[in-house]
Amino acid sequence: MSPENNHGDLRTKRKICVVGMGLIGGSIALAIKDEHDVYIHGVDIDDKQLKLAQSLQIIDEGTYSIQEGVRNADLVILATPVTKTELILKKLEQADLKEGAIVTDVGSTKSRIFHASAELHKNGVTFIGGHPMAGSHKSGVQAAMGRLFENAFYVLTPSGNTHANKVIQLQNWLKGTKARFIQMTPEQHDRLAGLISHFPHIISAALVHQVKNTESDSALATRLAAGGFRDITRIASASPVMWRDVLLHNKEIILTLLAEWKNEMSEIESMIAADDEERILNYFLTAKSFRDGLPAKEKGALPSFYDLFVDVPDHPGVISDVTGILGKAGISITNIRIIETREDIMGVLQLSFRTDIDREDGRLQLENALYDTYTMS
Repeated sequence: MSPENNHGDLRTKRKICVVGMGLIGGSIALAIKDEHDVYIHGVDIDDKQLKLAQSLQIIDEGTYSIQEGVRNADLVILATPVTKTELILKKLEQADLKEGAIVTDVGSTKSRIFHASAELHKNGVTFIGGHPMAGSHKSGVQAAMGRLFENAFYVLTPSGNTHANKVIQLQNWLKGTKARFIQMTPEQHDRLAGLISHFPHIISAALVHQVKNTESDSALATRLAAGGFRDITRIASASPVMWRDVLLHNKEIILTLLAEWKNEMSEIESMIAADDEERILNYFLTAKSFRDGLPAKEKGALPSFYDLFVDVPDHPGVISDVTGILGKAGISITNIRIIETREDIMGVLQLSFRTDIDREDGRLQLENALYDTYTMS
């Protein structure tokens, strides 16, 4: 899959290897290309993804061989699921890695990855764990975009022996992401990611299971769940394979959080059983106050959903009119859903955008066309 005349490129450009041609790997590759004149070698077992990444000019060359891909690379990025990353790190111990090369990953758990990378440091290579806390509703390299990580937190977990200049080099390589870099230990990362990201996915999936397992009025429950319940459990639609691996990788933290959650539920149970109006009220007041104080414009560990709700009349062609207005303005949407549409009343369209900027631009365009719009904070 090598392009013609690529040898000249390899002699004059520094080489980056990205293992894993998905949304994250492709987006990081694009972000690096935006800032650096580099030659990017992509590695994946899926021939279609490799060819697609090359046709989209995300990578310059593709291969199935990790050994070939990492040879002479200044930076190796492992953009694979955490379980596969562990296996790849073992393969890299025997690979022809360049002296002084930096290896990093993008996994959402860090402790096991950190321990699996120990042998790399003996070969003159520096491993620095990484976790870009951003994502998308879409998957695959075809959904890659260089601005995916803009203003998102990008956690780096260097070892205590990592030279500061290596961390700086990695940040310089990744500056095109326009992410907000933050350093912490692997253990600290896994505790915080478990609390803010991993555990909410469990709760979301559990809520869905509770509705699914309703023995009576199941059809009615399903209909009612199509509204707000569907929105608050949206993260339950994430990749089951990925979340299986994440939970098993972060097993001890998750078990601790589950024990703490049981205590929290027991506390709520006691309030209700005792008809303690004041404690129940204070419980919700405290939660509301803390939640309302969270930063509204910052990206966190969970993907943000930039939704805009549009009141629309029950009239043929109204959906194409809305999408046409946005299309003429060059504003893309990632999803559109009809929440309610009945004869003689206003319906509601839920539009999902990639960024808050796109949502605001879309709101202005639609309101200029006399549509009523609103958001939910």
